[in-house]
Amino acid sequence: MTYVVTEPCIRCRYTDCVEVCPVDCFHGGPNFLVIDPVECIDCAVCVAECPVDAIYPDDEVPADQQDFIALNARLAKQWPVISRAEPPPDDADDWSVVTAKREQLSE
Repeated sequence: MTYVVTEPCIRCRYTDCVEVCPVDCFHGGPNFLVIDPVECIDCAVCVAECPVDAIYPDDEVPADQQDFIALNARLAKQWPVISRAEPPPDDADDWSVVTAKREQLSE
């Protein structure tokens, strides 16, 4: 099992989860985070830290978010590792309440 970042993270990109991760499994893109399924040690400490509830075990990802499993794996190979908290975008709080935002994902 591994953990997966899903749609609620798009345009929020809070990095509270990164700060508590004991390994370097988070990768950061322009407006989204992903978890590398190879590096994730399934510890779950990131789940409680996500302020927008965007992180799920891969076997519990909601049906309408299943494509994020492959998306995390693919983008983890492209984006750099981040291992420290970074400031969120200035408008992150505004985007945290938006539910349909897939089209906002910047790869």
